[in-house]
Amino acid sequence: MADPRFNADGLVLSAGYAETMNEAALPYINARRRNDQIPGDGGRPLFVSRFDAENPVGTVLIVHGFTENADKFSELIHSLLRGGYSVVAYDQRGHGRSWRAPGLAEASVTHVDDFDEYVRDLEIVVEKALRTMPKPWFLFAHSMGGAVSSLYLERYSGIFQRAALCAPMIEPNLGGLPVPAARLLCGGAGLLGRRGKRIFASKPYAGPEDFATSAASGKERFDWYDAVKANTALFQNNGPTYGWTQQALRANRMLLAPGAVEKIETPVRVYTAENDGSVMPEAQRVFVARLKDGQRVLVKGAKHEIYRSPDGVLFPWWHEILEYYRGKVNNDGSNG
Repeated sequence: MADPRFNADGLVLSAGYAETMNEAALPYINARRRNDQIPGDGGRPLFVSRFDAENPVGTVLIVHGFTENADKFSELIHSLLRGGYSVVAYDQRGHGRSWRAPGLAEASVTHVDDFDEYVRDLEIVVEKALRTMPKPWFLFAHSMGGAVSSLYLERYSGIFQRAALCAPMIEPNLGGLPVPAARLLCGGAGLLGRRGKRIFASKPYAGPEDFATSAASGKERFDWYDAVKANTALFQNNGPTYGWTQQALRANRMLLAPGAVEKIETPVRVYTAENDGSVMPEAQRVFVARLKDGQRVLVKGAKHEIYRSPDGVLFPWWHEILEYYRGKVNNDGSNG
């Protein structure tokens, strides 16, 4: 008999969400979880989890976004396992349980010296963790993870059968600050020795966050993870350094460099959130227009974190992604 706390795809119904996550979904995925630390770029330790499905039909690699971690995607991991997909998920450097640069002024600030470090880490995760998992391989990446994954796909073909990018950070939203001004500001901060300092518009993590100003539109999903974050110090990233911001702008240039996008052979679906305040949707349109096999799908009613939407938005969006992985939907919208 089907569990009424979950929908047909193994997603959690909003009613009683926290209780279902903590008492049913997490025990299910943790029973199938293998945690590891592998040396990333420069030997920096990366926290990696493998989740083993029964009778797997393939493996999905999850690449999280800025200030996130693998555990934030627990609901999606539960759905994938229930659907027969094994999963690999890892904390990117400077996030969660992976290596953080020493000497940062605040524990909650997020920094990277070179955006390429994220990409080289992903290369290593594919070689050291994904290589041990059942094929075919699929990719799911959110926000900053979408930028990292896109740069990876520009360099390596034939690895993933299909990729789904959730509100990818092709270009970050600078809150109205012109890109040239942002580059000048971050460059000047670097010259003044402030490259590893929190950018002026950001404040340190100070406990439970505000749903109204968050990137989530599903209150129950927001409340559940907000409690997890408040009780887990390593999950409390919440703002960038001047150096991280400078590198995010550099990543935009690398992603959209002449001839770069055209190198991607993997079929890609880009999901644009209708009410996204974190990344620039127009850059996603430009990116998809240059793909050999790509489509952009607008998710109405969603904020940046589409995977933390209300049931009425989340359920059909995620079902479409599963159908896409199964080959039942093509990038031209036809049946597979």
